[in-house]
Amino acid sequence: MTRPIMSVELANVPKLRSGKVREVFDLGDHLLIVATDRISAFDVIMPTGIPDKGAVLTQISNFWFDKLRDVVPHHVVATHVGDFPAVVREDPRSRDLAGRSVLVRKAEVLPVECIVRGYLAGSGWKDYMATGMTSGVELPPGLQLASRLPEPVFTPSTKAHHGHDENITRSEAARMIGEELAERIEDVAKRLYLAAREHAEACGLILADTKFEFGLCDGELLLVDEALTPDSSRFWDAELYRPGESPASFDKQFIRDYLEGLDWNKQAPGPVLPDDIVARTREKYLEAFRRLLGREFTAA
Repeated sequence: MTRPIMSVELANVPKLRSGKVREVFDLGDHLLIVATDRISAFDVIMPTGIPDKGAVLTQISNFWFDKLRDVVPHHVVATHVGDFPAVVREDPRSRDLAGRSVLVRKAEVLPVECIVRGYLAGSGWKDYMATGMTSGVELPPGLQLASRLPEPVFTPSTKAHHGHDENITRSEAARMIGEELAERIEDVAKRLYLAAREHAEACGLILADTKFEFGLCDGELLLVDEALTPDSSRFWDAELYRPGESPASFDKQFIRDYLEGLDWNKQAPGPVLPDDIVARTREKYLEAFRRLLGREFTAA
């Protein structure tokens, strides 16, 4: 395996912010977004990275941005270092950017995260068990864990810079951004989900739910951030799917299961991850890549 890239610094480009996974650099009218190999669990960034994870996530996102561009435009301008501005290309650390970075248009990111659920799982299932609804959307009685919903539902949330996002109702989203824009992003998010679900099903995968982010640039609605990766979506293996059971996702499930067995208080700093957990987690990301893109991942 290659060495994990845990952080990126550029000599002459200011870093705007550093998230759980991504580093964002300011290039004037554009941003440079770099996905590291960091991984978090229970909102704590682990000291151990997953080699190639950032490149896998970036290339899966780029695949979807291109495939779904007829549904909504996206913010990506360039995906190859050779097409980036000279100040980036000529940086001594530009070699770390290959395959894991994108140049994007700056946009005014909407303060609402757009979650679409086609199956009942995660916080949607917990909400349903308590209220018979999810984010204020009434659902049929008698549904099981992982049940397929009659129609995909839009369950927005607020964006949290630290900790968990908070689920909100559709009407609360409209109060935040206006009814017309709320209606538009709901429609676009559902159409994106349905198109992606159809592709996933052809690959033997179930897209249970996913999260989209949108922004405005010169009045144009853009799909931003990442799209339909194992970090922003719940993918299940169709062959293993059983209503009433919670199928394993193509993400960091091995890490969460490992950490649950430790005497750890789920506060920073996180424990060092053993090699076998790292390798198994990496393989799940690679499998998602192979299934969705129909080819093997090749490190840049």
